[in-house]
Amino acid sequence: MSDSSFELQSEHACFGGVQRFYKHMSEEIGLPMRFGVFLPPQASVGPVPALVYLAGLTCTEETFAFKASAQRLAAELGLALITPDTSPRGAGLVGEADHWDFGVGAGFYLDATRAPWSGHWCMESYLIKELLPHIARDLPVDAARLGLFGHSMGGHGALTLAQRHPGVFQTLSAFAPICAPTQCPWGKKAFTGYFGQDESLWAAHDAVALMEAQTSAPFPGGILVDQGLADKFLEEQLHPHLLEAACAKAGQPLTLRRHAGYDHGYYFISTFMDDHLRHHARGLGLTS
Repeated sequence: MSDSSFELQSEHACFGGVQRFYKHMSEEIGLPMRFGVFLPPQASVGPVPALVYLAGLTCTEETFAFKASAQRLAAELGLALITPDTSPRGAGLVGEADHWDFGVGAGFYLDATRAPWSGHWCMESYLIKELLPHIARDLPVDAARLGLFGHSMGGHGALTLAQRHPGVFQTLSAFAPICAPTQCPWGKKAFTGYFGQDESLWAAHDAVALMEAQTSAPFPGGILVDQGLADKFLEEQLHPHLLEAACAKAGQPLTLRRHAGYDHGYYFISTFMDDHLRHHARGLGLTS
């Protein structure tokens, strides 16, 4: 991929830095993909650490930039923000846009093995093998200092990808993540669609199962998770208590904060966004 393969869609001055949105042809996905990047003012003089944010269902590469209220503090801290789209788009498959009930079509930040989804639904390879290395090459981002966080389906993606790819991400957090997809309706439906009935493949993409298999803490600096107690998906779909137990078993420091009155949306996320940015800034060596 060359610089010219990142097609700039729009650019906006923002808190002394710049918010950009790009489009490019993905070799891993086999379709055009979009992503956003906020570059803080410090990026004008050299590469900066970056946070990768994985969004949830019904979101795009623009949602976080518009709703999360993250750029002001990111500019102060000197953090870039990378926001990939959630899913392949435009493949023309039946069910592709069936996002609301977590049918197949949602990206889930994994590589599908079952046809027809295996042809394009390769979000894990896209992120790890293609997008992040090329951003680090073509934009002023320090690939040795990356943090990962996300929301809901993206929280699942953050918790699993960070464990599946040791050393790629130095810091980790999540908002209302799907912690145990093998044990909730959303995950069972998606995993059946993408992997079939082989539940050994399911477990490899379940944050709780991955943490239970750890022999030492993968993130000794701690993981931060925020969960709203008025979240209508909490009891049936999210299961943060299972992540809490798995982290305790593995000796993984976890700060799991439960917030009365907060739901699953971006009002909740924006309320606690500064805490997450500061968590990552400390782990990436920007603050003490």
